[in-house]
Amino acid sequence: MQLWFARASTVSLQEQLKTQIILGILSGDLAPGQRLPSTRELARRYHLHPNTISAGYRQLERDRWVEFRHGSGVYIRDRKPKAISSSAFSLDRLIADLMRSARELGVPLSAVRSRVRQWLEVQPPDHFLLVEGDEELRSILAAEIQQAVSLPVRGCGLEGGLSDAAQGAVALALANKAKLVREALPEGIELLTLAVRSVPTSLAGWLPAPPTTLLGIASRWPEFLKLARTILTAAGFHPDSLVFRDARKPDWQRGLKQTSAIICDSLTAKSLPKGSLVIAFPLLSEASIAELRRHQDFITAAL
Repeated sequence: MQLWFARASTVSLQEQLKTQIILGILSGDLAPGQRLPSTRELARRYHLHPNTISAGYRQLERDRWVEFRHGSGVYIRDRKPKAISSSAFSLDRLIADLMRSARELGVPLSAVRSRVRQWLEVQPPDHFLLVEGDEELRSILAAEIQQAVSLPVRGCGLEGGLSDAAQGAVALALANKAKLVREALPEGIELLTLAVRSVPTSLAGWLPAPPTTLLGIASRWPEFLKLARTILTAAGFHPDSLVFRDARKPDWQRGLKQTSAIICDSLTAKSLPKGSLVIAFPLLSEASIAELRRHQDFITAAL
């Protein structure tokens, strides 16, 4: 596990540790059930105080990102339901499994055939529905998804329920919100879980940080700016070399033309000054984008 720590940063070392582990979990760099390095190991490797690491691990445990196993260590919590990948089975095997399960439940063949016929006659979904309570994050993710697929992408929060909004849709949610969204969805509505992009992989081409580079960071999503500050300073960028701009505020583009490059989300990238070197940082992982495209192909074949 690759971690970065900047001791001169205004962001605490504990916060840097927590942020990087959470991003590692969401991006898939850290898998469910994976054992994290011990407090002693991290302290020795990164020259940190053990109390800093221990406090970070405890906060992650309280937030249910990790779990402590007595006498064994700290492990990534299994947040995703255990599922069998459909790619591991042929269609005939899936049908055989369905029939076997029906027999075990005592469901007659006539009922199975009737139910399958109903499913086949249902109108296929004709759009994606992104369920995300943070309006700015929802706008960014929806823009990224719409760039990758041709089916319409709509968005909503959890307020007021999802019964009406989810009709005729394939629902989408980030991994850390999937459980809440699943509970709010009506029966029969499919939910796809989205993973975020791996930050270490995306930063690899920019490290080590050039000491004289003036770098701009812009976004309408406050959490993007917070995460960028934490990760970039931990990765070695000097705080004075980072220019942060909240794209929701007036005159937010001020000073960005003087930067060597501007890191931003894919939505903010459309509003940046012409001639700037723009590094649009996609939030969604390539695996999630590929899964959305496969799902779209499956749906559109039936339309």
